Amino acid sequence: MNVSDSAVVALDVGGTGMKCALVRPDGTVHHEERHPTRAERGPEAVTETILGVAESLAGKARADGLTPVATGIAVPGVVDEHNGVAVWSANVGFRDVPLRDLAVQRLGMPAALGHDVRVGALAEARLGAGRGRRHVLFVAIGTGIAAGLVVDGAGYPGAHGAAGELGHVVVRPGGTPCGCGLRGCLEAEASAKAVGRRYAELSGEPTATAFDVATRAARGEELARRVWQDAVEALADGLITAQALYDVGVVVLGGGLAEAGDELLGPVRAAVAQRVTFHRSPEIVRAELGDAAGCLGSALLALDSLKETP
Repeated sequence: MNVSDSAVVALDVGGTGMKCALVRPDGTVHHEERHPTRAERGPEAVTETILGVAESLAGKARADGLTPVATGIAVPGVVDEHNGVAVWSANVGFRDVPLRDLAVQRLGMPAALGHDVRVGALAEARLGAGRGRRHVLFVAIGTGIAAGLVVDGAGYPGAHGAAGELGHVVVRPGGTPCGCGLRGCLEAEASAKAVGRRYAELSGEPTATAFDVATRAARGEELARRVWQDAVEALADGLITAQALYDVGVVVLGGGLAEAGDELLGPVRAAVAQRVTFHRSPEIVRAELGDAAGCLGSALLALDSLKETP
């Protein structure tokens, strides 16, 4: 591979939108685009959109004098990264879609398929807030909560492609019903959606969001402070469980809720410190790459797959 004139086609597919880019091997973004996913059209139509956008990006690379060498695609849900299959996704509707092979057939170059949060973790571990650290846990707190473990620069997908579902650790037994069927899951208690919903229920403001809660809590509003602190306590319970399992050196908090910055980091650090017994306390930091992490991570995954190809 001639690094000087090569690029990776990278896509981060979400339930509502796709972030797409041409990424150079050193991690710099040459070009980026955004497209609607329009998941309501069904998985076949979404798959065709993904392949069409990827094909268009490869053409853009060639027009700019670059050689596209691989495709990296990140999707939500359960992902079999080894076989390149999008096993299941509630947001997009995928069920056993062989996206990697379809991309190879369409674009005529190697491809890799990854889980959106795990590739985000890969990017933060190598290029962002976790760079230089051997054991990194990236926790994305948005509509849901999920995590990605990266050890020595490599992600851990698990035996069935479902590793990192920290959002479905039960932190409040018998608590808020979760979409997975259990009650009191971390995601149901401390996600951005959960924070906004809880405040809306108590305040009578149906349009309240987690951002509203963070802003009002910072201004000293008592109800907002109580809702925010409840979420912080639940998140700390989830993180101390993760630390007991993984013993990482650094926890990187990303996703929409992390946009609250020190309003989240300060209280979470304090709450985790209160829970530490035998654990070695991890450093807790904010993600650096924002919503570019998914594209960068899918590009890294694709580059890794090139190295593994005989």
